[in-house]
Amino acid sequence: MPRTFLVMIVIGSFAAAACGGSQPATAGRPVIGATLLTGTHAFYKDLEAGLRDVAATKGFDLVVVTCEMDPARQASQIEDFVARRVRAIIAAPCDSSAVVPALAGPERAGIPIFTVDIAAHGGKIVSHVASDNLQGGRLAAETLAQLMGARGKVLVIDHPTVASVQDRTRGFEEVLRQYPEMVIVGRPSADGQRARAAQIMEDMLQTHRDLKGVFGINDDSALGASHVIEAAGRTDIVVVGFDATEEAQTAIRRGGPLKADIAQHPRRIGETAMDIVARHLAGESVPPVVAIEVGVVDARSLAAK
Repeated sequence: MPRTFLVMIVIGSFAAAACGGSQPATAGRPVIGATLLTGTHAFYKDLEAGLRDVAATKGFDLVVVTCEMDPARQASQIEDFVARRVRAIIAAPCDSSAVVPALAGPERAGIPIFTVDIAAHGGKIVSHVASDNLQGGRLAAETLAQLMGARGKVLVIDHPTVASVQDRTRGFEEVLRQYPEMVIVGRPSADGQRARAAQIMEDMLQTHRDLKGVFGINDDSALGASHVIEAAGRTDIVVVGFDATEEAQTAIRRGGPLKADIAQHPRRIGETAMDIVARHLAGESVPPVVAIEVGVVDARSLAAK
């Protein structure tokens, strides 16, 4: 074989690897593309594990990428999935509105789109699988009201660009209206990030010295706030989180400011979503929304385990 031809083959191989390849990893197996909000959070690691477990049993090749909170990066990942001609796309949008234009590409290509954990505010979505976030927000408010004696100032550490969080805060505020002596003093956004939540908490301790309660919309928000509260020696402020990760459960058992958490089931969300994808591709009718139940985790329930 001529040397020039060998060089061309090698160059072509490297180019295909760099682009991620446009063909299925295993000949004849359908490829499903998934773009997730992040790969660093325990919740999304469990969700991905659920996706992979069912994908393996259904004979799919699953390609998972993460956008790490970057809407432009997520749009590029969706565009790449279209170029690769995947059979379906699963998305957990990092921004529920910003993702919508990117969904036009798969729709034009006839690629079905499914969302997990976080909904999109538009686009042609076959099915959305997520925790019952509205109910989770209600449970968080009821729990915080019990912990605070139904009175005092409350801080919500928010992430308003995400649809699931919008549902959580809507449910939270809905219930809090039943407690007129509980007042929300602010809803600053930490974008779900612990360092930002800690900075917000430091500022709020100075601005609202009589603060009594905090609702962190995820565990990074709750844990970031709890660390600052504990370091300040404030034993009169209680925190309720959302996710019930192992780290959060450990913090609750330890007896710090984090007193309770709303438990999600990310692995079940992933498993359910992939099963929905498989059913749709097989020609079955699937529900447009599947809500996975949530519950409250506190020191008492953890001690009973």
